[in-house]
Amino acid sequence: MTTMPGELPHDESPDPFVQFGPGGMALLSVCKTAAVAGALVFTALVVMSVVSITGRKLWSAPVPGDVELLQMCSAFAAASFFAYCHLVRGDVKVDFFTDRLPWRAVHSLDAIGSLLVGLFGALIAWRTGAGAAMLQAAGETSMILGLPLWIGEALMVPGFVLLALAGLYMAVWHVRRAVRRGLP
Repeated sequence: MTTMPGELPHDESPDPFVQFGPGGMALLSVCKTAAVAGALVFTALVVMSVVSITGRKLWSAPVPGDVELLQMCSAFAAASFFAYCHLVRGDVKVDFFTDRLPWRAVHSLDAIGSLLVGLFGALIAWRTGAGAAMLQAAGETSMILGLPLWIGEALMVPGFVLLALAGLYMAVWHVRRAVRRGLP
């Protein structure tokens, strides 16, 4: 069965998540929860920043350590979005070059890209975890609040582990789609 780019055969659902298995749906749920947690942290950081800026301008009383908290918490929050973004295919990709390719070729290229994302996520999780361990051993703390710096770094590791799992899951998913007969 051949299809034109952008067309779906009659048995293909436009919702990609119905094609995820139980493991993929569980991973999607965990990644969505992490992304929501990251969004809540970013929201709290915005509120804290508004309070701190207002306090600084009106009463010369900013939130103590606001920049330290902003740095530590935003690193965690940003890392929590990547996996969900990859699972819902929200990554930035240039499909201008692959628009006219057969769907098997597109899935094959997407499998390679997802594998690279998975490997990158694993590498970053490993190195971030190693960095957190080194900071903990050194006993470094933030200047104003005295918070251990390793905590902020360690909080990023789960997001990068999820990114690795999402990348590897999507690599397998795309390979399966590429080899299935009649299904893009």
